[in-house]
Amino acid sequence: MVDSTSATAAKPGHHGKVIAASVSAAVGAFLFGFDSAVINGAVDALGSHFQLQAFLKGFAVAIALLGCAVGAWYAGQLADRIGRKKVMVLGAVLFFASSLGAGLAVSVWDLMFWRVIGGLGIGIASVISPAYISEVAPARMRGALTSIHQLAITIGIFAALLSDDVLQRSAGGPSAALWFGEPAWRWMFIVGVVPSVVYGILAVLIPESPRYLVRARKDDEARRVLRVVVGEPDPDSKVSEIRESLHEEDRTSFADIAGPRFGLKPLVWVGICLAVLQQFVGINAIFYYSTTLWHSVGFSTAQSFETSVITAIINVVLTFVAIIWVDRFGRRRLLLVGSVGMLVGLGLASVSFFHQIGSGDKVSLPEPWGFVALVGANLFVIFFAATWGPVVWVLLGEMFPNSMRAYALAIGASANWIANFIVSFSFPYLAQNVGLGYIYGAYAAFAIISFFFVLTKIPETKGQELEHMQGETHARRRRTEATAGPA
Repeated sequence: MVDSTSATAAKPGHHGKVIAASVSAAVGAFLFGFDSAVINGAVDALGSHFQLQAFLKGFAVAIALLGCAVGAWYAGQLADRIGRKKVMVLGAVLFFASSLGAGLAVSVWDLMFWRVIGGLGIGIASVISPAYISEVAPARMRGALTSIHQLAITIGIFAALLSDDVLQRSAGGPSAALWFGEPAWRWMFIVGVVPSVVYGILAVLIPESPRYLVRARKDDEARRVLRVVVGEPDPDSKVSEIRESLHEEDRTSFADIAGPRFGLKPLVWVGICLAVLQQFVGINAIFYYSTTLWHSVGFSTAQSFETSVITAIINVVLTFVAIIWVDRFGRRRLLLVGSVGMLVGLGLASVSFFHQIGSGDKVSLPEPWGFVALVGANLFVIFFAATWGPVVWVLLGEMFPNSMRAYALAIGASANWIANFIVSFSFPYLAQNVGLGYIYGAYAAFAIISFFFVLTKIPETKGQELEHMQGETHARRRRTEATAGPA
């Protein structure tokens, strides 16, 4: 067995190449964030344009997430067949088509079709980006580099909200005519073609994953990537180590994640619950609906867009904190701190919204509750961005042994998208019929659940090589083979 320290001690001169490849792959995560938030500024305008009630409005916003779940499920299997790079290009093409199609939609059903197409592309990116980065990054840099995935998501969210604000200001409102007589909300979707083209070009230029190259029996190319890009001091040994782990992986199937608890192994359920809790704290109720949210409690249209942009900036800045801390303090500790911080922020928001006065289009939060709601919502974003946002994706990319990683990651990512759909679809209806105070109180309850879940169920994976991850199936098979001896 190769010593993990020496095997992963990448030369300092190669750090820039690894970082460049990771950043290029993370442009897919930028599209993920952009698509997640671009609907924010358009939702009220397209609701008026297509005369949508709360139920259908929520469905039009959230339906892309069903496509994301499907894309996430098949991404890993497709990447093993045709390579990580080609799958990234496919994701870029799908998002390009979605951006153009949604911007030119003539009916709500047309819009929802293109949103699903984009969802397929974003679901692919949500799996391939962290998987690719974890496969090219040395263990001691993997947490920070995989966190680039979440950073790119936050930058995509910021870019979408900023472009929404610029476009609606230029037109005089999201429903007002802009270029070629088309309303600003259409251009909010169409600008997505730019990052999709950039992503496609970068996907062609980056090196292929060494793990895929070994799987495809392109050992010489894998050694070259490990030596030139990763800075691996002993590429021959690393290729042998990857081949051994792939041998174990290739001997597995979906049956290897099967277990006694509702058909799945306990570790798989841990990944599913982790992915679901990341969404059930309600982060995308803010990033999909923040403009609508603040407008509904008395903010002007301009103030609502400005507040959404400020929240997105906070999201970006605090994600840098996670990148700095994730390999220093570990995954579990950050998640525990994040759960406490999110609880405080969500609690403040919940209490504030219970003081909402008025009804219909004439509602407001009296002082000081408007300020308290802003502080609570942004405090929640601060702790989410610094902890649960990036760390969950880091863990999902590395917590499973090779014997189950592909299937378990696909299930975890799909569960994340389905949970995202549930939150996003239900928010407009619940906000109108239940009340914001109760909604944010429920999100706070899930923050409490997340704390105890991490405390009791989440393993620490800091500093471990992917090839050295040991799970129940893998360890049992090794013990069996060692006992049986040679055939």
